[in-house]
Amino acid sequence: MNLRKRTKGSVEVHTSALNDIMFFLMLFFLLASAVVNPQVVKLLLPQSSSGQQSTAKKAVTVTIDENLKYFVDKKPTPADQLLPAIETFQKLAPDMTIILYVAKNVPAENIMVAYDVANKLKLKLVLAVEPKK
Repeated sequence: MNLRKRTKGSVEVHTSALNDIMFFLMLFFLLASAVVNPQVVKLLLPQSSSGQQSTAKKAVTVTIDENLKYFVDKKPTPADQLLPAIETFQKLAPDMTIILYVAKNVPAENIMVAYDVANKLKLKLVLAVEPKK
């Protein structure tokens, strides 16, 4: 008596349900990464023990990276074009605040360029720092 099956069964893995799950996970991580880190320019900020979160509702970010390149709201801007670039934002919101992100090793004379622009336009300027751990 032969009890073995004559045809062998094939093994299949159905992954159609996994495709949907992977798509939703990828979408979630893409959206989460955009919300978590709104800054495009990666910087090591100076630390401060009294650093507080800015509560300015109308703000424009000015970033100075390690290569002394200026960015106004994530757009590369030459240092001499900083004033006209911020003036366009000031026309939309006259009482706005400038949030200045500066890398640790940037000389003070480059920081003063942003301070001079804020003084000329009579705007508030806040220096972004990381809280001490």
